[in-house]
Amino acid sequence: MTDVPFTLSALADLGTLARDLPRFDDRAAEAARARQNSLSKPPGSLGRLEELAVFMAGWQGTERLKIARAQALVFAGNHGVCAQGVNPFPQEVTAQMVANFEAGGAAINQLCRANGADLQVIALDLETPTGDITTGPALDEAACLTVFNRGAAAVDPHADVVILGEMGIGNSTIAAALAAAIFGGEVRDWVGPGTGSDGEGLARKIAAIERALARHADLRGNAPAQLAALGGREQAAICGAVLAARMARIPVLLDGFICTAAAAALYGTDPDYLAHCRVGHVSAEPGHRRLLDALGQTPVLDFDMRLGEGSGAALALGILRSALACHNGMATFGEAGVSGG
Repeated sequence: MTDVPFTLSALADLGTLARDLPRFDDRAAEAARARQNSLSKPPGSLGRLEELAVFMAGWQGTERLKIARAQALVFAGNHGVCAQGVNPFPQEVTAQMVANFEAGGAAINQLCRANGADLQVIALDLETPTGDITTGPALDEAACLTVFNRGAAAVDPHADVVILGEMGIGNSTIAAALAAAIFGGEVRDWVGPGTGSDGEGLARKIAAIERALARHADLRGNAPAQLAALGGREQAAICGAVLAARMARIPVLLDGFICTAAAAALYGTDPDYLAHCRVGHVSAEPGHRRLLDALGQTPVLDFDMRLGEGSGAALALGILRSALACHNGMATFGEAGVSGG
């Protein structure tokens, strides 16, 4: 682990950087698995709690696990594609919700408080929406790198887990565009109501994404370039935070469809970029299950949530803490004086 902030100097570097990433510690994971099998319970009886403990061991590099600091980062941005009528709410809502986060009045504030996470909200040039992806790129490379590195710099290298979320009117359209660009398929299969689009609104979203994909078709297979052309500031910042956490060997809990679609730009470059990530919940936004299948991810929770803000990931932190409590606190069969262990 290092205190030196990670900085990306060119999007093309993501293609080779994956070779030098910190790796999962198989020895620590095996020690954690052996402990799980010695605890006073039938092996495997705690289900995914056991898997989460082993996952944490592999990234923390120790059999005995801790979450002394959970850091929650919510990135907020505005999107030029809103000019296409894809959003039922005005873009002013993004700044208004950021103010609500800062005042402690949003769902994410309550969930972070309840589950022991330190929340930081980072507004990314809200007064200047990105470019309209139907007529040009959302961001040029320099702008994308700027917010990528802001996301990376926000990660506390001493955190034990990082929770990622977002806020941005119009960003469900951006998420569907990124998912369709990276994984293909029919655009309509990736598009959902977001904050409440009706049938006409859904049609506008689909049409806008189809025009954007056609305009940027030359970027097919180049996920970093697709992140800049089709993404947004909060999407790039999420990718930066994911990569900085990996450099510091910090496990990450991703939130719902929009957050996962942002991180998918890293997966599209090299699947190993997301090896230290788990998805906190499966969103009710219809494209999320399809995206999780493409990423090979099983969500921690399925609570029919679609709020964003990092809310599902913050809720999943409570499950992660429970997994570690059982792993660290349970007695072994020998310690408990129970026969059969």
